[in-house]
Order: sequence, then structure tokens, then C-alpha cells
Amino acid sequence: MAHLLGAEALHLEYPTKVIFDGVTVGIAEGDRIGIVGRNGDGKSTLLGLLAGRHEADSGKVTRRGGITVGMLDQSDILPLDETVGHAIVGDKDEHEWMREPRIREVISGLVGELAWDATIRSLSGGQRRRVALAALLVGDWDVLFLDEPTNHLDVEGVAWLAEHLNKRWGANSGGMVVVTHDRWFLDEVCNTTWEVHDRIVDPFEGGYAAYTLQRVERDRQANVIESRRQNLARKELAWLRRGAPARTSKPKFRIDAANDLIADVPPVRDKVALSSVAVTRLGKDVVDLLDAGVTYGDREVLKDVEWRIAPGERTGILGVNGAGKSTLLGLVSGAVQPTSGVVKRGKTVNIAVLDQQLAELEPVMHEPVRVIVGRQKASYVVDGKELSPGQLLERLGFSSAQLSTPVKDLSGGQRRRLQLLLILLREPNVLILDEPTNDMDTDMLAAIEDLLDTWPGTLLVVSHDRYLLERVTDQQYAVLEGKLRHLPGGVEEYLKLRRAQDQAASGAPAAKAAPSASALAGAELRNAQKELQRLERQLKKADDERKQLHAKFATADQGDFDALGALQAKLAEVEARVEETELAWMELSEQLEG
Repeated sequence: MAHLLGAEALHLEYPTKVIFDGVTVGIAEGDRIGIVGRNGDGKSTLLGLLAGRHEADSGKVTRRGGITVGMLDQSDILPLDETVGHAIVGDKDEHEWMREPRIREVISGLVGELAWDATIRSLSGGQRRRVALAALLVGDWDVLFLDEPTNHLDVEGVAWLAEHLNKRWGANSGGMVVVTHDRWFLDEVCNTTWEVHDRIVDPFEGGYAAYTLQRVERDRQANVIESRRQNLARKELAWLRRGAPARTSKPKFRIDAANDLIADVPPVRDKVALSSVAVTRLGKDVVDLLDAGVTYGDREVLKDVEWRIAPGERTGILGVNGAGKSTLLGLVSGAVQPTSGVVKRGKTVNIAVLDQQLAELEPVMHEPVRVIVGRQKASYVVDGKELSPGQLLERLGFSSAQLSTPVKDLSGGQRRRLQLLLILLREPNVLILDEPTNDMDTDMLAAIEDLLDTWPGTLLVVSHDRYLLERVTDQQYAVLEGKLRHLPGGVEEYLKLRRAQDQAASGAPAAKAAPSASALAGAELRNAQKELQRLERQLKKADDERKQLHAKFATADQGDFDALGALQAKLAEVEARVEETELAWMELSEQLEG
């Protein structure tokens, strides 16, 4: 494929740290590259160097003649007195830009709800970010550099952006490089992953899932990465392999290799054990919302909500901004009182909320981390092992030197992790997480998820991070038109429901939908799930039989043609049975998945 842009022998250092040393990378036509790595290792800096925003101390960046490059920077600032319309399409008349499908699509997908003549000054931070992204995407670029483009986008916005980028260029044209902690997005849009670490850039083929597998293999073979990071990656891979049908029916890497690698890895969560501990700590009654509703003035935010939260329940909440998610969580925590219906809480319920305000840290901003943690309980049990608060901090990515750092000098991600630790050390039995992924890199997100896997309480999560939502929760609900709706088909079902809502609101005819998980309920759903399990058992049995036949081939007398012919006939029969069973399994998986 044709070369678009590259860098050779880049060296960059600051007074106290070398960022890159001899880095050489290239971008070719068709490359869709995701950059991952720890916060502070240089992901955004690399993006800026390649895009021409920064200069290296030595080395060079080259571009093919005539190519156009566009970049979304985290610090992009639009003129405050400029209007939304002018920021996106400039001085073009309406009849000019309306003729261009890409511009219409971008405006509809990102800023359709904003007033065209509103000034940038009047917008929220999230709205300004959407306008900046729209202003970039309406342009015709050969190479796009995107730094955290999913920030301030909800689940629908992230899905729209992924779809737009996937169809923006042909398969072997255009180039894109993106820095993001959104692992679902990385898997959806990237065919290559660059890991930035220790002053170098390591390339991996495929998106986040493939990168996880390859990184584990690299760590195993080289034996240079500490065992804890390797175990986290293996556990992450175990979830990727054993997750939703969509991940297994359409794998992004070789399933056989993944199976061999995680053969001795236990399930991500021991649900039976966690449920047992949760019942012991909570009793049978947690929080019941019975026909609960909330009205502010003339606006009915929630109505007729029926939700009986169980001990050990792990639930993700979806909904557009303003749908009532925070109000719903307020009903659960007691911060909001219902204007209709009843909210009942169990006598032993102890609720903690990890919100976006970092309120717990405000009084201790000038104190060192070690002093703050020292005032908490002496130990905490994780995976059956007793850990000190210091060991927990290390597990969450704090170095020994950072224990003496005042809170005010910590990064946003470090403050977020400290906030979570302080909450967990108070031993709540109901934990509410409101957008917990802010300011965290992919490794730290995996560490947080690992910690939550062993937390034996009721967990409620609101997040636009689809990967995290599917990873740490076992079921999802949506707040739609003021009501709470269960989503058997998870995030995909929610996106379909929202598209149907938008079509109904616009008066457009709804597209004929494929059978969805929401169409199955009660006994029909249970029967389908049992049938899926039966098919999986059949596949395993047939696969074992196939391996046995291959082994017999290897030891058979190669001159006994009758015996070899019988083995070949038997093998053909098994192969046909495997193919037929796999087809039935995939069709049923797609029906359950919706």
C-alpha cells in the first residue's frame, strides 16, 4: 500500500524525562491505527509530532507530496464569539454545503440538536468538543489524527463516530491515527495498534483484542514485564474470549490460540461466591423502586419505575444526556426523593457514590497520599488475599514515590483511582459509579475492572464506555421516555431502540429490523439459552472427536488403505456435523444478541 506519512529516528526529551528515543513509524493507505499506553508515556505527543503540531529534538517526519492532514487536539479552542454554523461550514452558503452528503451526515450525527446561530461561548464543554469534531470531519482529509475523539460522546455518539470513520474512506485509501481509552472503539475502527512505552513504539496487528493477545505472548516469551501486568492482560483476554456471542462469533484473532492461552484462567468473576457474600452483607432487601416517579415543575423526568435491586446485582444504565439517569441513581442513593411511588431500602444498605466531582478529595488536597490512606482501615481482602492500603494503591498503579505526593499534585487519573480506593475502604455494600473512566488509560481501566471483579456488593454503573459497561456489569437497563427498560440484548438493543425512536420522531419509516433479543422473553428466552448451551456442548464433543481422529491418522499404518479410508469417511462425517452445529449456533447467537 502507498506510503502517506512517516517518522524516522525521532528523539524528544524534556528537562526531566526522555519521551522518545529513535522512534521510526509509518502510515500507509488503509491504515487505521490506535495508540495505547500509560498516561504520561507520550501518546498525545506522538500524535502531535506526526501531525506537525510539535517538533522533535532530532529525527524527521516526512509526508507524501500533496496529502492533506487534519487533527483533533485535546486543547483545540474555537473562537468564543463564532457561531456553531460558521465554525463548521465557514462562509459556505446553505445550498452549497447541503449538497454534500458528508457534511449533512456529520451535522446530523454530532450537532443536530444545537442551534445553528448559537455562539461557542454559550455552549457547554462537551458541546464545544462536538462542534470542534464536526468542524474537522466535514473536511476532506487524506490522514486524520484524533486525540480522545470519544470524550463527551455518549454510547450513541461513539457508535455513530465508529460507523462514520469505517465508511469514510475505501478499504485501501486514507489513513487514521487515534488516541483513545475507549477499547470498544479501538476494536471497531482500528486494524493496527501502536503501544507507546519506555521511549519506544511497538506495533501490533489488529485492534485492542488482537493487541491484548499479542502483548500477552510478547510478555510470556520475553519475560521482561512484571507478572502482575501479564496476569491482568490474561484475565482481560479471558473475558474477551468468554464474553458476548458477538465477540466469539466474529473474532478478531485466532480463537484456537486464545483457548490455549487461557485454558487455566478461571472465569472473570465467581458469580456464585460473590452473590453468596453479597446476600450475607446485605440481606435479601437492597433497594426497591415501586412505581416511582420524579417531576420537576411541569417536567416529568421519571414515571412508573419498577426496579427491585438484588444483592450482588451488577447493572449498567444507558440513556441520552438529560434522560434521567442521574435522577434514577439519586432515587437509589437517597439524594433524590420521589414525587410519586415509593423507594424502600434494606436496613443494612450502605451506599457509596463515585461521581465526577471528586468531592471526597477536596478537604485533603494538600495532604500526601500516604497520610490520607493511613487514616483508613488497615486491610482489604481481594481474591481471598489480605492487602494493605499501600498494596492496594500499588495495584491501582501508584508507585512508592507517589505515596508521598500531595493530592493536588496528582494527575486526573491518579485522583480518580484514589477516590475509588477511599470509597472501597469504607466498605459500602452498594456502589454507584458515575462515568468512572475519565482520565484513565487502558491499563488502568483493566486494573480498576480487575478490582471490581472481586467486589462482593451491588454495583450500578453509568458510563459511555461501552467496553467497561459490558465488562463489569451482567445486565443493562435504559432510561427511555421516562421509564426504565430492561435490555436483554445489551448495548446493541439500546442502539436499535434509539434509532427507532429517532425515526419515529422524524416521521421516517422504520427499517425492517432483524429478530432481536427483546423479541424473546420468559420461557422462550430460557429455552433459547438452554439450546445455545446444548449446541456448545455438541461442538466441544465433536471437536474432541475430530482431534482423536487426527491422532489416529498420525499413528495408523499408512499402507492399510481400507483403515485409512474408514478414518477419512468418519472424519468427513464429523466435519459435516461440526459445520452444521456451528451454523445453528451462530444463527441462535445472533437471535439472542439482537
